[in-house]
Amino acid sequence: MIRALYTAASGMTAQQANIDNVAHNLANANTAGFKKSRVEFSDLVYDQARVPGAPSSTTGESPIGVETGLGVRVLGMSRDFGRGNLKATNAPLDLAIEGEGFFQVALPSGETGYTRTGSFHLNGEGALVTSDGNLVQPQISIPANATSVTISKAGIVSVNIPGQSSAQQIGTLELATFQNPSGLRASGGNTFLPTSVSGDPQVGAAAEDSRGAIAQGFIEDSNVSVVEEMVNMILGQRAYEANSKVIKAADEMLQQVNTIVR
Repeated sequence: MIRALYTAASGMTAQQANIDNVAHNLANANTAGFKKSRVEFSDLVYDQARVPGAPSSTTGESPIGVETGLGVRVLGMSRDFGRGNLKATNAPLDLAIEGEGFFQVALPSGETGYTRTGSFHLNGEGALVTSDGNLVQPQISIPANATSVTISKAGIVSVNIPGQSSAQQIGTLELATFQNPSGLRASGGNTFLPTSVSGDPQVGAAAEDSRGAIAQGFIEDSNVSVVEEMVNMILGQRAYEANSKVIKAADEMLQQVNTIVR
């Protein structure tokens, strides 16, 4: 059997994963805080009929080998945590991170999730929550009679209360950073969970150490470039098409063999 059939089939499978990833990126081009990902490929094992350096005679060695590659596989999908553009909303509970870091949220599973999406709201008890209703950590509660909310670049939350001459500090938003953000596991809802390769979260005040500052009244857009993804889609489509032509060529070669008459 011609090995090109299986080799080209592995290429088509890999490019299908590539197109799936492009589709996911494009679908989230307008999702606040979304981080794009890219597919990384690796070649498969080789059928080595002769390795370089193999004896070619009693005294000589072959300077080159005979190796037939058996295709490609998807090695992984790496996520790009580059910052998206900041968009002004003027909403007091819309927050963006200028630099590295993640907001912390309490998930229904009991785990702590990490997100770059800072579109927050208040629940019925005045607590700061995400659009999914998950509590922001550390928990911040806004008094019902507060007339305004101010969040500094360092994450200090202050409110103005009628009858008080100065703003009252009610809490501080802390950010988390990771040694290897690409090692985080996506759990949906623009939320990530730590893994053994991401490292433990380093939690602290915003605008300190390597953590970014908090910008109130802004939302971080997706870092997806539509033009770049369209180019990736075209390249993936052409690679898929090229591999399908290899299968067609191999099929025609087998057809010629089958029509040989003794």
